Amino acid sequence: MKAIQTSNAPAAIGPYSQAIEAGDFLYISGQIPIDPATGEVVEGIEAQTKQVLANLQAILKEADLSFANAVKFTIFLSSMEDFATVNEIYEAALEEPYPARACVEVSRLPKDVLVEMDIVAYSKA
Repeated sequence: MKAIQTSNAPAAIGPYSQAIEAGDFLYISGQIPIDPATGEVVEGIEAQTKQVLANLQAILKEADLSFANAVKFTIFLSSMEDFATVNEIYEAALEEPYPARACVEVSRLPKDVLVEMDIVAYSKA
């Protein structure tokens, strides 16, 4: 196993790695919409979704991967009312074949953000 770390995504806010490479797979920890340049949470569901995707891309890039390597996304929303907006931004960021995905509403996310996502990626894709 190998830890993947980049300053182009927010540092972990707990005892975990941004990502762990295990064999041909990369497991990216849940990313929230913190701008790594400022350390602040961006505002609004559109900006938050775009920031989360940018953070995920930065970690993938550090491992020489891209969204094309993603095999599974999990999306956590504080409200399913935001599903259509998040889905539209997500769809624009990815290409077919789309990865498997789960999307769930949760009662609360770290720092009271509106969206969090994690990824499993496969390096041989």
